[in-house]
Amino acid sequence: MSNVQPQGDALKKAIEWISEQRRKSPDTSVTRLADEASLQFDLSPKDSEFLLRFVKQET
Repeated sequence: MSNVQPQGDALKKAIEWISEQRRKSPDTSVTRLADEASLQFDLSPKDSEFLLRFVKQET
């Protein structure tokens, strides 16, 4: 069984993961978290850029 996720679902999970990580460690760089999430959830470059802009706005 493959781990392919519908488009947008990976981005949603990445945002949720970053939120959880920020609750655990509020001092962790959001840029670092966005980079890690992009790799972990196999985001496209476009989604990675959106994620970074989104988390930077939230801080």
